[in-house]
Order: sequence, then structure tokens, then C-alpha cells
Amino acid sequence: MTSATGVGSVAFDRSHTDDLITFLKVSPSPFHAVATAAERLEKAGFRQVEETAAWEGTPGGRYLIRGGALIAWYTPEGADPETPFRIVGVHTDSPNLRVKPIPDTGSAGWRQVAVEIYGGPLLNSWLDRDLGLSGRLVLRDGSVRLVQLDEPLLRVPQLAIHLDRSVNDSLTLDRQRHLLPIWGLGSVTEGSLISYVAEAAGVRPDQVTGWDLMTHDIQPPSYLGRDRELLAAARLDNLLSLHAATVALGAVAGAASGGTLPYIPVLAAFDHEETGSESDTGAQGPLLGTVLERSVFSRGGTTEDRARALAGSVCLSSDMGHAVHPNYSERHDPGHHPLPNGGPILKVNVNNRYATNGTGRALFAAACERAGVPWQTFVSNNSVACGTTIGPITAARLGISTIDCGIAALSMHSSRELCGADDPFLLASALKAFLEA
Repeated sequence: MTSATGVGSVAFDRSHTDDLITFLKVSPSPFHAVATAAERLEKAGFRQVEETAAWEGTPGGRYLIRGGALIAWYTPEGADPETPFRIVGVHTDSPNLRVKPIPDTGSAGWRQVAVEIYGGPLLNSWLDRDLGLSGRLVLRDGSVRLVQLDEPLLRVPQLAIHLDRSVNDSLTLDRQRHLLPIWGLGSVTEGSLISYVAEAAGVRPDQVTGWDLMTHDIQPPSYLGRDRELLAAARLDNLLSLHAATVALGAVAGAASGGTLPYIPVLAAFDHEETGSESDTGAQGPLLGTVLERSVFSRGGTTEDRARALAGSVCLSSDMGHAVHPNYSERHDPGHHPLPNGGPILKVNVNNRYATNGTGRALFAAACERAGVPWQTFVSNNSVACGTTIGPITAARLGISTIDCGIAALSMHSSRELCGADDPFLLASALKAFLEA
């Protein structure tokens, strides 16, 4: 299969996209996303391990959760300490508005919520939308309670055009003053928001001592277009990849149950990619390297075995990419115009903003060919700055050959993004072929 937008030999399976829609609905925060993925892995036979416990090196699927990150792996029968890894790397976070430590504020008779901007969102896309709240509450006893309020609780109202006649020519948003959501009328009452969220989560407000809360658009995902060939949804970047990788890992583990694999398939889902990955749950941290090392040691391996295992390992970093925009085609490279439903995209940048090189290109092409799916290539216009992913970070931290891929989308970092409805299944098929080869 060459780089193309044609249809490969695989039959499109729209039920996969239906399942993705279900996944997105119950995953409004990174904490929910990893909990949802873990629940699905449990059904596929995986079992949770604690980082503070000793690990067994026996065959089977295992996973761990740390905050908004998840690492899962399947040890096949006959795996040696030096058996290499096949890793799919994704991230669980998306740009949004997150609640500040002292959230209750207001002005001119309105009750508002103090928020901080997380990552690099398209700020205008958060205006005049009905927003819910989600995330986690931390209780006095150290336990964690996930909360998901899918109700029209908050809204960031725009200034009417009558009060700013130039708004359609130049929209300027002050990040401190203009993005405070309203959620009612009246005077500011300290503790009001957290009390409301706690009671909605079924806990006493006085038991809540910490929280990580964020806004989400409550409009559900939906098919779009005359032929329903597109998918519009929040958090496609990058829960689409998390869902695809979870499906792929479960399928590989199920097919290999009781049998052998040449590699140990791994899913590495990191948090905080949108803010630089520098955290204990981000790709810049030691989490993945520690898990891989402990996996080797649990099978009786040594430091030498670890080095041999990593030397033969490959990581496929899967993140959303840019489809050619019909209204701004000049912003794209003239020779590379990825389109929705053209299959996964290989992301290339010679300045290592993406980690793909010629060897990785061949591996990616081979995986797509085995899966029978078409694929495309993305490279930035030389005059437009290129984004980056966890791919180069993983390659640099672990010395593992790494490839960057994704699917083509519009409106990236908007509160609601757009992709092809067939691409999620095509990506999952390619990831499965990569993990099992």
C-alpha cells in the first residue's frame, strides 16, 4: 500500500465509530478517559497492578493508572527478558478551561467561576457554549471521586455586536477578563461551586479537600454531512487515538491468548501533552521507562536484558493531524493534502518536531499494508510553524525508534473538532497490525 487517499482492502466498520462516540461521551476528563479504557481492558482479561506492589512476570495482560495516565501491556507465552516492546503512545488531555483553586468569583451582580486556560485552545470556540464540569474530587481520607456534570451549568457569553461593531473584523479576548463563565445571578459565596459539585457527586462538601475540575462542551458527538461521512465531537484530540489503541491492544491480546507474539504490545497513555508533558504522568517523566524496566525485571531480566529489549523496540505515537482546510489551503504544503477518510496519516518533520524517519516510514507502511488500509502523509508548509507530539520526547527519553502518525482533522484544539467517520476504524486496524507484527 503506497501513500494514497484511495480505499484499501479493509471493509469499513462504522460500528467502531459508534463505539468511539460512546467512549467520548463518558470520558470528559483525562481521569474519566483512563478509567473508561481500564474498564474495557478488564473485560479483555487485563488486571490492574499497583506501583507499590511487587509485579509478576507471568503471561497475561496488566495495566496501571496514575492520575490521568494509563500504561497497559500484554506479556505473551514464552516472552524472554530481552523480548522487545511494540508501543502505541497517546495522550489523554485536551485544551480547555480549568477551575482555579479559589473558584467563586463574580461581577456586576453575576456569579462566575474563575478558570485558567489549559493548553492552547481556540478560545473563541468556547464562547456561547453550554458547558458542564468534570474531573475528580479528592477527599479527606485520600480517596478520589470522579465527577461528570453533563448539564448546562456554565457559559462564557460574548459581547453583543451592538457593543462592539468591530468584532467580526477583529475578535480580541483578554484571557483573564473575558473568559470567566457565568453560572447564575447574585453575590459571590465562598465554597459555593465546590459544594455544588460535591453534592452532585454524592459526598459531603466538608470532605472535599482537593480537586481537579475542568469544563467540557455538553453537546454530544454526532455524524455530520449529507452522507454522515464526518464525525463532529469534542476531545477527538486525542481520545480518538486512546480509543483506537485500547481496541487494538485488546484485540491483539485476545488473539494471542495462550499463544506467542514476537513483541510485548504496550499502550502508553500520557497526561499533560498539551502543556509540554513535564509531569509525573507526562511523556517527559519516567513512568513509561520505569514500567518497561520493571516488566523486564519481573521476568528475571537484568540491566543488559533491558538494554537489549529497548534496542529492539518501536513506538508508534498516535495523535491527531491536520486535514487540508478548504478555506485556507495556502497554509498547507502544496504537495501534501491529507483528507478525511483517506486513512491514517504519517507525520514527518525533518527538524524532529515529529519523530518519523525513513525506517519508521517503512514500518508504518508495512503495518498499513498488513491491515489493508490506505494511508497518507502530512508535512508542514515551510512557512508555517509545525506542532509536535510525545513522539520525539519518547524517542529521546528511552532511545526507542519512534514513528508519528494520526488521522486528518479540522478545527484542532477547538471545543468541537471534525474528522472522517471511517478514519477511527482505519487507524485502529493499523495500530493492531503494528502491535501484533
